[in-house]
Amino acid sequence: MGFILGKKISMKQIFRETDEVAPATVIQAGPCLITQIKTQDKHSYTAVQIGYGQRKKISKSLKGQLKKLKTKPKWLKEFRVSQDDIKKFKIGDTIDVSVFSVGDKVQITGISKGKGFQGVVRRHGFHGSPASHGHKDQLRMPGSIGATDPARVFKGKKMAGRMGAEQVTVKNLEIIEVNKDKNILMVKGAVPGSRNSLVRIRTI
Repeated sequence: MGFILGKKISMKQIFRETDEVAPATVIQAGPCLITQIKTQDKHSYTAVQIGYGQRKKISKSLKGQLKKLKTKPKWLKEFRVSQDDIKKFKIGDTIDVSVFSVGDKVQITGISKGKGFQGVVRRHGFHGSPASHGHKDQLRMPGSIGATDPARVFKGKKMAGRMGAEQVTVKNLEIIEVNKDKNILMVKGAVPGSRNSLVRIRTI
């Protein structure tokens, strides 16, 4: 089982050995430092916390947690592991792209691009009203939003609002290239997030 943190760099096209043109996302992954080990006895679950990047300033509470480490990571994220696998990890060890190989299936989690405040046509795919016959200025409006009897709008009603900037996980993505010298992973397909945004990668 492999996992790592990284930054989404860009997208490109790759010509594979089968002469297939594949869309690929370039990710700068690791190296990541193991900062904490969560055990069943102490924390009621088993997980590995890893850090990525470098920060200039650090809070006192975080400084105490990372006092045994020389570097101060910018991002800290946990990955759940089994009780058998937790014994393989040690605080201070480094995780790099070598834990992955070409052909591995992974799931990637990131924060999607923020779209700001959007209407119902873009946010929920409403088809809108007819463009003529007494529908002046109604083309992209939501229409009726509630029944007369309850005299209120039900929770969860699809309406205009803030769109994007949410956690998104994409599964069954294939790793098509691993560059250990430059800590680069190339994944077939699109990955959530904007450029230089943090992504979490783990094998399925």
